[in-house]
Amino acid sequence: TGLLHVIGWILLLPLWLIFLIIAIVFNIDKLRRKFLTERLWKIARKIMPPMSQTEKEALEAGGVWWEGDLFKGQPDWHKLHGISMPTLRQEEQDFLDNQVMTLCHMIDDWHIMYERHDLSPEMWAYIKKERFFAMAIPKKYGGLEFSTTMHMRVINQLASCSMSAAVDVMVPNSLGPAELLMHYGSEEQRQQYLPKLASGEHIPCFALTSAEVGSDAAGMRDHGIICYGDYQGEQVLGMRVTWNKRYITLAPIATLLGLAIKLYDPDHLLGDEEDLGITVCLVPTSHPGVETGRRHFPVYHAFLNGPTQGKDVFMPLDFIIGGKENVGNGWRMLMESLSVGRGTSLPSLVIAGMKLFYRTTGAYAKIREQFNVSIGKFEGVADKMGEIAGLTYLANATAWMTVAGIDLGKKPSLCSAISKYHTTEIARIVGNNAMDIHAGRGVQAGPRNCVLNNFMALPVGITVEGANILTRNLIIFGQGAIRCHPYVYQEMQALNDPDEQQSLLKFDTLMTQHFNYIIGNIARCFLHGLGVGRFMTKTPIRGILKPYYQRLSRLSAALALCADISMSLLGGDLKRKESISARLGDILSYLFMASAAVKYYQTYEHDDHDLCHVQWCLQYCIYQTQEALMGLFDNFPRRFVAHALRFIIFPFGRRYHLPSDKLTHQLADIMMRPSPFRERITQYCYIDSRADSATGRVEQAFKKMIELEPLLKKIKQAIKQGKMMSGLDMSQRLDNAMTAGIINENERQSLEAFEAMRLDALQVDDFDADYFKVKQP
Repeated sequence: TGLLHVIGWILLLPLWLIFLIIAIVFNIDKLRRKFLTERLWKIARKIMPPMSQTEKEALEAGGVWWEGDLFKGQPDWHKLHGISMPTLRQEEQDFLDNQVMTLCHMIDDWHIMYERHDLSPEMWAYIKKERFFAMAIPKKYGGLEFSTTMHMRVINQLASCSMSAAVDVMVPNSLGPAELLMHYGSEEQRQQYLPKLASGEHIPCFALTSAEVGSDAAGMRDHGIICYGDYQGEQVLGMRVTWNKRYITLAPIATLLGLAIKLYDPDHLLGDEEDLGITVCLVPTSHPGVETGRRHFPVYHAFLNGPTQGKDVFMPLDFIIGGKENVGNGWRMLMESLSVGRGTSLPSLVIAGMKLFYRTTGAYAKIREQFNVSIGKFEGVADKMGEIAGLTYLANATAWMTVAGIDLGKKPSLCSAISKYHTTEIARIVGNNAMDIHAGRGVQAGPRNCVLNNFMALPVGITVEGANILTRNLIIFGQGAIRCHPYVYQEMQALNDPDEQQSLLKFDTLMTQHFNYIIGNIARCFLHGLGVGRFMTKTPIRGILKPYYQRLSRLSAALALCADISMSLLGGDLKRKESISARLGDILSYLFMASAAVKYYQTYEHDDHDLCHVQWCLQYCIYQTQEALMGLFDNFPRRFVAHALRFIIFPFGRRYHLPSDKLTHQLADIMMRPSPFRERITQYCYIDSRADSATGRVEQAFKKMIELEPLLKKIKQAIKQGKMMSGLDMSQRLDNAMTAGIINENERQSLEAFEAMRLDALQVDDFDADYFKVKQP
């Protein structure tokens, strides 16, 4: 043994010598700067392009929150537990219980979508009267001044009964003229427009996407030329604007148009620059030359969405939000507004659908029987149901934490991108599962169908406010790597410093710190891989969840190391290696979502139902993180480095697995039973109690079945034991049960009434042939 020990040290001697040389070079300033820093600095200055103003503004949009801790490889779990989460104020809860509930009662989504193709006049009047468009507007301008959390809850409740109504209400409270006015408008503009927006006298829309430019907002062709023109009988300095926008929600009925354009000054009427950049204007739609009114038809939903155009429309500079001082500041305004807004609006919509899918699918799987057994008891169906339950819990926690961060003043732009992308993608899985379980009943459109309309709306969430492919492949890691990394952005700033001496000194200091940071992450990853993580991770709790914190800490260190290696070796090519960037983004995303599930559980922990759901979420996220890392290793272009990273991070191979069948089926069983948990996970989901409504039919039959379940089991047991014949239908079965003395007359009547209720809940709509005939004008 002693001889082998000596041989081992001899073999390691070259590595120790290399490490010693590097350590000497790094710890002697003159040597380090001469042999390393100056060379790296010169190379980096050559290959690093100067940062444009638009790139700088995009990177600085929003702020960094908990995701920054995860990116650095050493998350402080006590910090996560110490975050104080906002709650609704009493006036907000009262608005939910009264005005929002009243609006939900007014909704007939079949009539809205397929017959009227719009909200009813009574609904529009009520929305304006109760200031639904004014949730974000301060009270001093006549608004409600609600929190972002409240905004999310209102949209949750509305979207669960009508996606069309929810979108019409959502957009003015997200990216739109009101928000831009509050942050960037002049006081004169605020006084002029905000009270009328709050009262509903003005209906706003915001036009960003154009016919040829979608995700690449900076490349828009809609433009304005600075010039003199006639306005209200006077010659004033203004701009002649041409635009062709599409997909603009509320544009068909808007009275106030927010408009993003590129502004040019070829005659130098404002200064020396010709290309002034993106500028945001506020234009009354009654202004001559503004075209609105036509509609798109987005996946058969009735929210008012359409195009707007204008050609050579003269506008005074006063139409610019914030006036002449904000010429060219539109990109920053849009990036800051979009970075927060995308984390509120779309997650709110799709989570409403998920809650509805959870509630109705669990009830339907209970009352729908095949082979005399509730279909939810079949393992194939239970697999789908358990996934619905676990993913609904995970998505709700993710959106809740992101929105709470906004209310805490963090402006978490990266969290918002994670929330928008993953909640909408999760909704696609949950929606597919719900439709699989509802099967034929799910695909037959009609007033009885309680899942189809929300399922049809899922592509809206996937597509808008940053298409999901773009968000995953470019934004999450592309923005996160620079914003969250402790050194990269500072190094970029140092390299762009025009003073070469100062640039070199700053770069030297940051590079040294960065090198030590990488070495620390290598050590942490390897020690975690050897199983020492339990001694390295300080957790705020003991018990069954403690190992999950240790695993998340391990994977956080892996992210920090892989991100550094990827950026160092691939450099600018990482922008083009979108699949690599996407996998790194997935790692960060699943770590954030797991943290959100932990925080949600810690805040709202109630019983074992919560515990099994958070365990499912953590196992799911940890497995997905592991698989994203493995995908990174399998596809990393530097193969030796990929193998080295795999060995350092997973020295014993894959360790984590998806949730077990037993745990998944446990979640499915909870879906089919009334419980406080079922009420909590579907809180702010509107379930119409009326017996003739889509959700009311299923919910009432479900509750009645739970109430009569002992009797139903008693009859089934009697049939199994040969005490009575089954019968051809329920009526005959009840006759046989009466004859055998299994039930009495009162019980028979209750069971007959329940059976009629159950069959009515399972029924689908059919129509007269005349219903589908094209109406002649």
